[in-house]
Amino acid sequence: MASGAVDAAAEGVAALGISGGGDDEWAQPSPALRRNLRLLSHDQVELAKMLLNEGQGHLFEHWPEPGVDDDRKKSFFDQVCRLHSSYPGGLASYIQNAKKLLADSKAGQNPYDGFTPSVPSGEVLTFGDDNFLSLEAAGVKEARNAAFVLVAGGLGERLGYKGIKVALPRETTTGKCFLQHYIESILALQEASCKLEGGCDTKIPFVIMTSDDTNALTIKLLESNSYFGMEPSQVKILKQEKVACLADNDARLALDPNDKYKIQTKPHGHGDVHSLLYSSGLLEQWKSTGRKWVLFFQDTNGLLFNAIPSALGVSATKGYNVNSLAVLRKAKEGIGGITKLTHVDGRTMVINVEYNQLDPLLRATGHPDGDANSETGYSPYPGNINQLILELGPYIEELKKTHGAISEFVNPNGHLRLQNELAPGFALPLFDKKRYTDSTKTAFKSSARLECMMQDYPKTLPPTAKVGFTVMDTWLAYAPVKNNPEDAAKVPKGNPFHSATSGEMAIYRANSLILRKAGARIYDPVISTFNSQEVEVWPRITWSPRWGLTLKDVKQKVNGNSSVSQRSVLVINGENVIIDGLSLDGALIVNSVDEAEVKVTGHIENKGWPIRHIDYKDTLEKEETRIRGFKFEKVEQLEVNYTEPGKHCLSS
Repeated sequence: MASGAVDAAAEGVAALGISGGGDDEWAQPSPALRRNLRLLSHDQVELAKMLLNEGQGHLFEHWPEPGVDDDRKKSFFDQVCRLHSSYPGGLASYIQNAKKLLADSKAGQNPYDGFTPSVPSGEVLTFGDDNFLSLEAAGVKEARNAAFVLVAGGLGERLGYKGIKVALPRETTTGKCFLQHYIESILALQEASCKLEGGCDTKIPFVIMTSDDTNALTIKLLESNSYFGMEPSQVKILKQEKVACLADNDARLALDPNDKYKIQTKPHGHGDVHSLLYSSGLLEQWKSTGRKWVLFFQDTNGLLFNAIPSALGVSATKGYNVNSLAVLRKAKEGIGGITKLTHVDGRTMVINVEYNQLDPLLRATGHPDGDANSETGYSPYPGNINQLILELGPYIEELKKTHGAISEFVNPNGHLRLQNELAPGFALPLFDKKRYTDSTKTAFKSSARLECMMQDYPKTLPPTAKVGFTVMDTWLAYAPVKNNPEDAAKVPKGNPFHSATSGEMAIYRANSLILRKAGARIYDPVISTFNSQEVEVWPRITWSPRWGLTLKDVKQKVNGNSSVSQRSVLVINGENVIIDGLSLDGALIVNSVDEAEVKVTGHIENKGWPIRHIDYKDTLEKEETRIRGFKFEKVEQLEVNYTEPGKHCLSS
């Protein structure tokens, strides 16, 4: 164990005011521990005092006499030290927070008692109008003053994919993974923003928060692909630590079922990103180099960067300290609503309220229709998609107060949530006998832990903070990949599947609609079913971010009476490819270097890439194919490569 970590742990324990004099009387409640005290260092003894003080004597009940498993006993305290030093306030604070949260829930405390909901202030954008184009331009200009943070602590097991989620292909026409798309998008923003400045050498910082599960695999993915074109110095990896699991309503820490000298641990949630950024010193570094914005995003929304330029433009023009990206939502749709809550004591906060809580909350506070659609056909409470843009200066000042501690919740039965604010406090009264081992309703069948979410950052902000939102069309900005085929097939009719199938098809739909807005004729989709999910199949159109970063970029590169049939595949890899009078009925791939200007025109027809259905249970196929339920049969295509500078023309 590093001496610094030991010293910090000891100082933290001493701050609790725990003392036991010069003898071992304090250990009397735990005879097994008392017999083994001579094995422990002074700092480990202080940690032991803290554990007993917090009611954790059960951790030592199985300890044998000194001389048996001594190294494993010391290893136990190495782990305790890590858990203690990695949590704001230390392990004692973690246990105390858990006790309060569970006790409040048992008492049936109403999380929204005294709060009245109202619609917060925000911007609703219309894709393609003058305001949208103006905001995109403003956002591109601001991009050189931004830093990006990706939370990527999860594996793809929930999707039916064993690898890390960011390694999953975003779409299978090109096979580019999510991480490659994100990096190429940031680099495209970097280049475009610097061009507006007349040229600059700004490098946009990119932070990836990983976990024990994803850290090594993320680094390997980056290094084996030369960081997908980004300079390695731009990328910083911050690994979050896990937190201790809870065995029961008394917040007794759970031992690992396979190792009695190890506390069971699980991830704390992506809210850890705030404390990691604070402790890393990166925020102050960014401020010193003129950064103004921090953009947070999650790992498998393949449409996100369609929304980034205009949303960043909103933050810059409206002066938002916090800007939550959102989409239009139907009343009672299964997505949380961004809501302003005002307490009787004057406190206010703009937060996400889960959809199953929003409707009863509205009914209980003078809205007899509850969560109802307005004259627009949508709920006035926009749907939260967990992407944030924070103004750096106020963000740093807030973290100086909280050290990045975010409101937490405990999730004993795997899907219900008990919330607790570090400031102020909430808890949801959700107790279910199905999660307990017996009728005493004390011990959990499966261990729980405290969790936190990055989008809950605004809950601790003062009323003076300017918190808003930016609403985009769902088709443009939101198509997360988070459900496996079986779960997606069970989604109620009319609700989004949020699967690899729907996520990929959403990309083709968005690109098709963007080209339509730019003036091209894009044929209507057909309806098909893959993995029991009925989806629209549009032309399989993809392009590199440098070709079409904004709608203005696309409009400048699509001229004449161009058309793309429904069965077609169009891949554009190159910044200066002009579509002018193209009639495509088949598969076309255009690759060009930056110095080449390529005009694509005329009628191009071939057998193309028919879609073949795949059964997700077909183990002969790769996981990333099976979870989609389809693959492309690459029968025939025209692929052209322009490697020389100058003007070129591709015609039939």
